[in-house]
Amino acid sequence: MAALPTLRQLRYLVALDDHRHFGHAAEACAATQSTLSAGLQELEAVLGGNLVERTKRRVLMTPLGNEVVVRARQLLRDAEEIGALVRSAGEPLSGPLRLGVIPTVGPYLLPKVMPHLRTMHPHLRLYLREDQTARLLDRLGSGDLDLVLLALPYRADEFEFETLFEDPFVLACPPGHPLAGTASIPGARAIEEDLLLLEEGHCLREHALAACHLSMAPGKAGGWQERLLATSLTTLVQMVAGGLGVTLLPQMALDSGILAGTDLVSRSLGKEAPARTIGLAWRASSPRKTEFRLLGEAIRRIHGQACEVPSEASAQLV
Repeated sequence: MAALPTLRQLRYLVALDDHRHFGHAAEACAATQSTLSAGLQELEAVLGGNLVERTKRRVLMTPLGNEVVVRARQLLRDAEEIGALVRSAGEPLSGPLRLGVIPTVGPYLLPKVMPHLRTMHPHLRLYLREDQTARLLDRLGSGDLDLVLLALPYRADEFEFETLFEDPFVLACPPGHPLAGTASIPGARAIEEDLLLLEEGHCLREHALAACHLSMAPGKAGGWQERLLATSLTTLVQMVAGGLGVTLLPQMALDSGILAGTDLVSRSLGKEAPARTIGLAWRASSPRKTEFRLLGEAIRRIHGQACEVPSEASAQLV
């Protein structure tokens, strides 16, 4: 029987492809540089081909090396999923779980969810990564993440999605603004004002525009006059507090006290207020789907319980 490469050797190769530096790759693998170099030489000997082009100034993969790296990533991902499958059979939601979360959800939902999850699943080791949706889904597809907590809808055929709950939009404006004196504002009325939004790349921006039936091209017919963009919800709130306009905020951010320290007021957008949908995404091929649905149910329940107790920020919403 022909000799086969080991998972350790393949991990060394993938790390070198990621870092393109022997020292950094060895550090990422918790190995010495000499150990990593020897492992790669053994891998090349087993496969009978050169995978790495070594020079004094840089590290390059040969064409064969690039092909092997692609297959090595898949093999390593499959090996990790085998281990996860066995762990979940013995104790669901235990061991490591790499969760990606978007910045307009993580700071407002996770502080409420994490303490309960630690109590409910003490052996779960949750590793969190915050980033924008597109980059998180890229990492999910490559196997760097197991699961992503995001806002829907988002089109991606290679993933499965689980809907958790609706997160309505509310209007935030200065107390002296004309809209501040209105108890409930139709969405169409709110968007006639100077609407401030997050910069492109944040899905909250697209969801807010879609919910209010606005064109995504500011300044064009059927669109709105967009003057300023913010990089985070906190910055957005400070821009509104500075009198630059009004904005739409998700209810979960309001419930978390994002308006604290300002004199801004929040107003409902009516009984049928536009909302974004919060959900989970995982690879369609993942063997941990049952676990992920259990986690989704836990998040849904914890969020629902938190909403039953009105916060000080929610009480301001007329």
